[in-house]
Amino acid sequence: MPEVEIGTVTDFFARPVVAGIKLSQTLKVGDRIHIHGHTTDVETTVESMQLDNVNVTQATAGQIIGVKVTDRVRPGDHVYKVT
Repeated sequence: MPEVEIGTVTDFFARPVVAGIKLSQTLKVGDRIHIHGHTTDVETTVESMQLDNVNVTQATAGQIIGVKVTDRVRPGDHVYKVT
């Protein structure tokens, strides 16, 4: 499936398993994302996301959001939207 780069990972929190992502394009709840890096390869559907500790359904370019992920990701990993 084609993928479009939409941001990069800025932080990772182990409990709960959440990635901080700085967006370069819009992301919505329900979108499928692929996080890829040197040792990272995680694909998941965005079930919820937070902006400044508030649940949101959509975020735009320039915002830093928190997204629950299924496995460890690392700062600098690239985030793609699966289209």
